[in-house]
Amino acid sequence: MIKKLFRGTIDFIKEEWIFLVTVISISIICCWPVDYYIIIGGGISDVGKRIEVENGYSSKGSFNLSYVSELKGTTVSYLLSYVIPSWERLGIDYYQYDESDDFDTIDFRGDLELKNANSVAVKTAYELANKDIKVISNNIYVIAKFEGYESDLKIKDQILKIDGKTLNSVKEYQQLIQTFDVDDEVVVTVLRNDKEVDVVNTIYDLEGRKILGISLNYYYELEVDPEVDINFESGESGPSGGLMTTLEIYNQLVKEDITKGYTIAGTGTIEEDGSIGSIGGVKYKVLGAADGGADIFLVPAGSNYESAIAAKEEMNLDIEIYAVSTIEEALDILNNL
Repeated sequence: MIKKLFRGTIDFIKEEWIFLVTVISISIICCWPVDYYIIIGGGISDVGKRIEVENGYSSKGSFNLSYVSELKGTTVSYLLSYVIPSWERLGIDYYQYDESDDFDTIDFRGDLELKNANSVAVKTAYELANKDIKVISNNIYVIAKFEGYESDLKIKDQILKIDGKTLNSVKEYQQLIQTFDVDDEVVVTVLRNDKEVDVVNTIYDLEGRKILGISLNYYYELEVDPEVDINFESGESGPSGGLMTTLEIYNQLVKEDITKGYTIAGTGTIEEDGSIGSIGGVKYKVLGAADGGADIFLVPAGSNYESAIAAKEEMNLDIEIYAVSTIEEALDILNNL
């Protein structure tokens, strides 16, 4: 029986080899990756379903991330983007710091941006709510190398020490670097592939500031009371959810429900000083918020707000849009609804 099946398969391949080769070739071509991300619109996602504060207060309304969906481009999705009006192409160079960046590097930075946004959001919300919070550690990583500056440091290196001095924050790193002279050589201890490695690096000058020729990002390890659990999916990377994450955590920490029953969507980074930073893809995010049934859209002040208003008027969207510069401004707007 097995021999007959085997012979039948061989005979079929001999007779239909042209058809089989054609099908396989077309499949490979269709799935072949291209150096583009394809933007296919967006929507809203209830942050409260991803964040849980221990014994936290509930709300009648909701805070929602306004997101843009991205696909890593293939031949098919790239060609479809010329046919489907709502799809947009963004070259990989839009996300690259330099030409050496690949998809893996871009994904690493995106994941680190999400960790940074979440940790800063937790820290900000707990401080605003006057709840117990303690910084356990500050994990600092190399995310890019400046063109024209020699360095043996690598992207994804976690910086531990400089000349034997342990670093507890990016601020400490910046202050320590300024104590050296230009052209000094320092020993940078990093965690690379789970091993501590010492790298000798030169101190450079950039417009009057001393640098190592690298760019950094970080996230906090925090101890909080009450405890908080954040569970974003792996694809939900990037810093643009910082504002809404902060508001959701704060709302679970305080007795007053600041949603007041509204479906609130928004976008924007959260910075250490409480300021709200600008983001990309505002047109798609406000459209996704309106399509998702949001009553209110919070957006960073300035060009982001102007783009959101233009999109609302262009597409006649039924949604209220508010510009915010700081987390305190966002709370004031919500308190005055």
